[in-house]
Amino acid sequence: MAAAATVVGVGGGAEEQDPECLPTSCRKHHGPEIRFPFRLKGKQHERCGYPGFDLSCIHHSKFPVLDLPFSVSAFVKHIDYKSQTINISDSEPQVCLPRQLPSLNQSAFPFQFLTNYYYEDVSFINCSQTQDKSSMYQIACLSDQSHQVYAFITSYTWLLVSCTKMYNMSLPEEIFHYGYGTITFDHLQLNWSKPACGKCEAQGKNCGFKKNNNSSSSKSQLLLNGSTECFDKPRQPSTGEVLGPSFLLLVVIAIYHAYRSNKMKKADQVKIDKFLEDYKALKPARYSYADIKKITNQFEDKVGQGGYGIVYKGKLSNDVYVAVKILNNVKGNGDEFINEVQTMGRIHHINVVRLVGYCADGFRRALLYEFLPNNSLEKFIASNQQKRSLGWKKLEDIALGIAKGIEYLHLGCDQRILHFDIKPHNILLDNKFNPKISDFGLAKLCSKEQSAVSMTTARGTVGYIAPEVFSRNFGNVSYKSDVYSFGMLLLDMVGGRQNTVTQNTSECYFPEWIYKRLDQGEDLGIQIEEDGDAKIIRKLTIMGLWCIQWYPVDRPSMKVVVQMLEGDGDTLIVPHSPFASTNPMPMTGTTGGRTFNSELEVISESE
Repeated sequence: MAAAATVVGVGGGAEEQDPECLPTSCRKHHGPEIRFPFRLKGKQHERCGYPGFDLSCIHHSKFPVLDLPFSVSAFVKHIDYKSQTINISDSEPQVCLPRQLPSLNQSAFPFQFLTNYYYEDVSFINCSQTQDKSSMYQIACLSDQSHQVYAFITSYTWLLVSCTKMYNMSLPEEIFHYGYGTITFDHLQLNWSKPACGKCEAQGKNCGFKKNNNSSSSKSQLLLNGSTECFDKPRQPSTGEVLGPSFLLLVVIAIYHAYRSNKMKKADQVKIDKFLEDYKALKPARYSYADIKKITNQFEDKVGQGGYGIVYKGKLSNDVYVAVKILNNVKGNGDEFINEVQTMGRIHHINVVRLVGYCADGFRRALLYEFLPNNSLEKFIASNQQKRSLGWKKLEDIALGIAKGIEYLHLGCDQRILHFDIKPHNILLDNKFNPKISDFGLAKLCSKEQSAVSMTTARGTVGYIAPEVFSRNFGNVSYKSDVYSFGMLLLDMVGGRQNTVTQNTSECYFPEWIYKRLDQGEDLGIQIEEDGDAKIIRKLTIMGLWCIQWYPVDRPSMKVVVQMLEGDGDTLIVPHSPFASTNPMPMTGTTGGRTFNSELEVISESE
């Protein structure tokens, strides 16, 4: 760009524009264009911008920084000069916009929230103890180890412990991340009313202070002596005139790639919409996000939380209770959401949780399942007291029900469904303590003829993931990977989630410890309440050890597992040690005379 440019005023006279006031940016061709009423400090003179519109650049960001009251800054992601709006973000760690909320409504601050937002009345409170309320939103940058600062919707009345109110504010609903307990200011929009330069932009012109005869006037003098006016934009030489046809080709290629990228994003959304349209025939209802808030009574009753998000208890209009899982993976292309909905639509089994409905409202996505009042199996095997409340006979029935559910996934559908996350936390219990397998976010579909599947990354929960999922040295990833996870679940049921056993001040891996005692005919050291409990414990332990064999070829299929669990267990033999094998066992391995080598054939995996 030239050192000086000619502009034509409204009255038709030509004037020379101050070269310091020409449009600029923090990084060349990156970030928003900075021009009047904004100015870039350190690069443009004070007369180039309006008071309160000063921006600055920092070395690690392409986005300029807007100075807010009390020396706090926000990153400006986008400037729309025509509508007079800016998008600000507090995504950088040193920014704490919640501290400045009271100042945003002050008349001295030139920016305000957009008037087309839906506003909530919010109270900010300071608590010396951590609060556990689903409609409260922690302000991390205002909190420390000694106190926590929360925001909550004033219309709700909560019993707050050790809290004092700081102030009330009316804030746009867009900043609340329902289900995640946070408030964020990523791409929050503000607008300004003065100076009114939008009319100039609408005419395709630039805006600036009215010119006077004193070109050296200070900014304060310009404000006192004149207002703003529109100027023709400086004519710039065409790209072809300056850079030639070779650069034009690069520009065309760049435009094509941008067009293609945008087209692919739209295709992703079309893919989700088309899938959901086709999915109507499978019965689950579709709900809006407003419906979800109503069903959960504004996310009042939280019943669970994990890496996937948060689960709330809800009630449908017909008094049917549901578990509403708010998904927190909303920045992807929707494949995981489609995966779980599509998988659940194929499943109709007493030992698999039923999908009632779903929500796909913009970036907000949720799944609605039948509500199971007794929570997860993890709750009942975590302690001996809880386990005794069920009894070993009921635990045996639960183990058999889980096995039948997995067998159905592997053999009972049109396509084989591999769960890849079998663990106590994902086994839910109904009012009669019947088990139901849940959480199919990591599931994978394959044909029944396909023994092995291709995976690019490991999936599952540490402690339950089969060795071959980590390393193909142990074999191919297949339905046998679910068998391994089920085996670890059985040993969890026996040992009460003990990962290690302390014995004479040394620690031993629990599955290995219980194998050695079983192999040597020693007592397992597990409390027996009724006659027959010892036989059940032995059967579950042996089955667990068969299922966690290092090599998939040495594990039984779930069909065989069900048959073995349905038997009396007298013919079960202890398998080879799962912890000492360096090579797969011979294919003549049997369990009480039953050979299952026909179930163990593995087809080579194609990567």
